[in-house]
Amino acid sequence: MDMSAHRFEPLWSVAEVSAFLGVPVHTLYAWRAKHYGPPARRVGKHLRYLPSDVRAWFERLEPEVA
Repeated sequence: MDMSAHRFEPLWSVAEVSAFLGVPVHTLYAWRAKHYGPPARRVGKHLRYLPSDVRAWFERLEPEVA
């Protein structure tokens, strides 16, 4: 990813990503343990997400056909 694209992009917390995706916080932690889900970065003891990474990860998901 081009670093200039998110140079001043605010980071999302686990709670914000949880709200955006509509999944429980513990699901994000479980996905991370399984090397699944949007990429996160550790800032000290906290996980942080770039919104553009979360959106890109979501866009790569296959649509579910009913």
